[in-house]
Amino acid sequence: MRVKLFIATVDVLYAKLISDNISEYHADKIDVSICSALESLQEELSKRRYDAALIDPVLIEYADISRINLPLILWAETETTGILPEGLKKINKYQRISAIVSSILEQYSKMSGDKYEQDSGQAKITAVWSPAGGVGKTTVAMSYALSSAADGKEVFYLNLEDFTSVPGYFSGNGKSISTVFEMLENQSGNVKMLIQGVSCCDKGITYLCAPDNYEDLCILSSENIHELVTECAKLASELVIDLSSSCDIRTKKAFELANDVLIVISPAVSSNIKLDQFLTQNNVFESIKEKVTLVANKGATVKNTAIDSIISLPYIQSNDVIETCKMLAENTFAV
Repeated sequence: MRVKLFIATVDVLYAKLISDNISEYHADKIDVSICSALESLQEELSKRRYDAALIDPVLIEYADISRINLPLILWAETETTGILPEGLKKINKYQRISAIVSSILEQYSKMSGDKYEQDSGQAKITAVWSPAGGVGKTTVAMSYALSSAADGKEVFYLNLEDFTSVPGYFSGNGKSISTVFEMLENQSGNVKMLIQGVSCCDKGITYLCAPDNYEDLCILSSENIHELVTECAKLASELVIDLSSSCDIRTKKAFELANDVLIVISPAVSSNIKLDQFLTQNNVFESIKEKVTLVANKGATVKNTAIDSIISLPYIQSNDVIETCKMLAENTFAV
């Protein structure tokens, strides 16, 4: 589903700028129509209904907003227009167009009842996990994501750690994933569209920013995780899920939905001890055994042969985690 967006502005240069940008960078999300003349405004609105609209203040009184589900005022601080219709929200005209698109999708998603789209694709889902902390799990997840992006895949990185590593690996400062959690909890709105609206992109990878607080993630149910993963998987060809070291409902649901599970170990003694416990004392392993690959990170030696598929990664001495990820992705990481 693409949002049908109508833009009515007398600023012809701005109309071309925003139309060209949306057509080039956001065509998968937005179907844009432009009107720059008052005399054709009503005619354009009579032809079809629109999901959302950005309308100049000088044109708002001439527009039949009953034809628009989400009418918004395209606002500049220099506007001197008098009284505007009550209840209409404003969108700042002079900001990044990507931010305008994000705001439209976020606002429209909350009023849309179309939660599921049957024609959407489904990404290959890879869950990255370890029974031990400090093994470089997120570095492996990021390396795999970068490698997939380099292969031309559309990659979505979903961090479900108790305490997220997102700010250490991505430069974006977008809206929190908590806005998605809130919609999941309320069971209303179009989750996929909201994710499209609030997600960021860096290094060729789409991702969601950190939650507002720890509890936002902890209160999610298994059903919430299922919907979150499913909707994210509709937005890419490869979905990488970075999990905490616990084996809780989030982990088990991600294992269930994943096509592949990467289990990461390091040379640390505790890493192998905890892996052995997971393999021998947890019935979860038997249910996912066929899709597990063991990733021996930092030059680790594999001692347990219960897992047939093994990837050995070298120990890279660098304090720059991004550089480490890139080196692994470019030179040694292949699944």
